[in-house]
Amino acid sequence: MKRLSVAAAALAGFLCIAAASDPAERLKDPAEEARARAIFKDVRCLVCQNESIDDSEAELAHDLRQLVRQQVAAGKSDAEIKRFLTDRYGEFVLLTPKFSLTNLALWGGPFLVVVFGAGLLAGRLRNRTADEDLSPEEAERVRRLSQNDAA
Repeated sequence: MKRLSVAAAALAGFLCIAAASDPAERLKDPAEEARARAIFKDVRCLVCQNESIDDSEAELAHDLRQLVRQQVAAGKSDAEIKRFLTDRYGEFVLLTPKFSLTNLALWGGPFLVVVFGAGLLAGRLRNRTADEDLSPEEAERVRRLSQNDAA
């Protein structure tokens, strides 16, 4: 049993090493590599679209990781790197886009439509009366029937 657990642990360790990124691609300075990895987490993989480039195995994500590492090595700030990426790929490339009126309209618009529609529906239901749709003869008949039921 002990041999089996040792073999399983060795296999798990080997698989973790195989899944790790190529050490040759990493930046030599650990602080710069950590900064690049932090940026990776905020950049969307344009192929996967629900993953950051840090999590994605797509070839484009690999290219974007290399691009970010080059920018970090060149001494660019995080804001400059994100601006470069958004200029090149659009704001969609960021998992957390910046606050702007366009984004506010995009996210807030559907809520405003629902609130406006609910208000319009409530107003229409409140102002509706039963006698609006009845002819005078029908209204008189309903009045007589309701008097007979009350008696």
